[in-house]
Amino acid sequence: MGIGGQPVTIVVDVANVMGSRPDGWWRDRAGAAVRLHADITRLAGSGRAILPDERGETGTERAAVPGFVMVLEGAAKAAAARLAPPEPDAPPEPADADVRPGEVRVVQAAGSGDDAIVAVVRRLPGRRVVVTADRELRERCVAAGAEIRGPGWLLGLISGLTSGLSPAELDRLPPPWSATVLVMG
Repeated sequence: MGIGGQPVTIVVDVANVMGSRPDGWWRDRAGAAVRLHADITRLAGSGRAILPDERGETGTERAAVPGFVMVLEGAAKAAAARLAPPEPDAPPEPADADVRPGEVRVVQAAGSGDDAIVAVVRRLPGRRVVVTADRELRERCVAAGAEIRGPGWLLGLISGLTSGLSPAELDRLPPPWSATVLVMG
């Protein structure tokens, strides 16, 4: 939770973030989305305070542990089946439910990924931060009440998690967990 109990959610434009890394993502968009999900779940589960909030009464920075929403579109939507095996007895999570600190939720856009991102921003309470470099989407999200960060910001946080770690230390990082997958139209 953020200051005053307000939730903090980072909404990730998966296509835009994947497209910012020249790592061959275009050959396997679903695989690239699965790898990004693994990176984000490790980041979310690391316990690191990521977003500094307003200054507290003592003048020190307070930080909130955010939840994440990854929005998949196009060919990357095939990643959803690899991220969250179907659970027939589990009730579906409502699309506008709060995202818990450290949770990573996956949304499959039924149509436009940008439209789904804006819809997520409008439905979620609290502080919303959208990660994208798409100029038009940035404007729409700011109009809907979100803050904006570029893909380099998120990728920097991810690389900061693993920089300087040996292969053995990387193997000891917590594994990514299953995602809650929602379809939004």
